[in-house]
Amino acid sequence: MSPAISTVLLLIVSNVFMTLAWYGHLKLQESGMSRSWPLVVVILFSWGIALAEYSFMIPANRIGYSGNGGPFSLMQLKVIQEAVTLAVFTAVVTVLFKGEQFHWNHLVAFLLLVGAVWFAFLPVGK
Repeated sequence: MSPAISTVLLLIVSNVFMTLAWYGHLKLQESGMSRSWPLVVVILFSWGIALAEYSFMIPANRIGYSGNGGPFSLMQLKVIQEAVTLAVFTAVVTVLFKGEQFHWNHLVAFLLLVGAVWFAFLPVGK
């Protein structure tokens, strides 16, 4: 598998864990499962999930970074990561949080992010 594809796939997996770490506790609270948990327990629970996130994010950055022989500059990696984050977030929220809706302005925001990725990959004169 190419380093570019490996990087993007690892970023997708990483962002699933990140989204669950950041927002999954809200679903647990909504379901009543963690409603009585003290905040410190919720934080530790989320940190445990974030550890899994880092286990995919770090290899993605190492494989993808041009300084390690990968295809992407740091700026390109960051822009890809942000676009992946919002795409994964939207998918997870749509599945887990049924009350959240996707509106036209969200689509425009995503299209602008696609534009940001495109701009990040434009060749620059040196």
